[in-house]
Amino acid sequence: MPSKPSQKLPTFANPSPQRDFLIRMQIPEFTCLCPMTGQPDFATLYLDYIPDKRCVELKGLKLYVWSFRNEGAFHEAVTNRILDDLVKAISPRFMRLTARFFVRGGIYTTVVAEHRKRGWKTAIALPDQPAEDPTQAPH
Repeated sequence: MPSKPSQKLPTFANPSPQRDFLIRMQIPEFTCLCPMTGQPDFATLYLDYIPDKRCVELKGLKLYVWSFRNEGAFHEAVTNRILDDLVKAISPRFMRLTARFFVRGGIYTTVVAEHRKRGWKTAIALPDQPAEDPTQAPH
């Protein structure tokens, strides 16, 4: 049976909950629709997070991201919605979602949304910027 988009975010138990460790993901195939024009918007999503008790499962995340393909959403709204959904699913110690949208009308848009668990402090250095994609030209 072929895969299909899903709003569910499957999770699994953090294999090392006693330690802070950073998970970095790059999701280069994000697509949604401009709510004003109906034209597609394309972005690369960069997800950095330090899990607490749960981690997000990769295939489920892929299907979740795919579910936005036919939805109209402003860049700012969709970035914050995805962060909120991920935080709700896994309650991470730290999470940052950076959405780098491809050029639209001569303008590149990058939206960064962040969550930190109240009272949490880490000994590891958090990245200032998402990992760069060496296959794409900078903007």
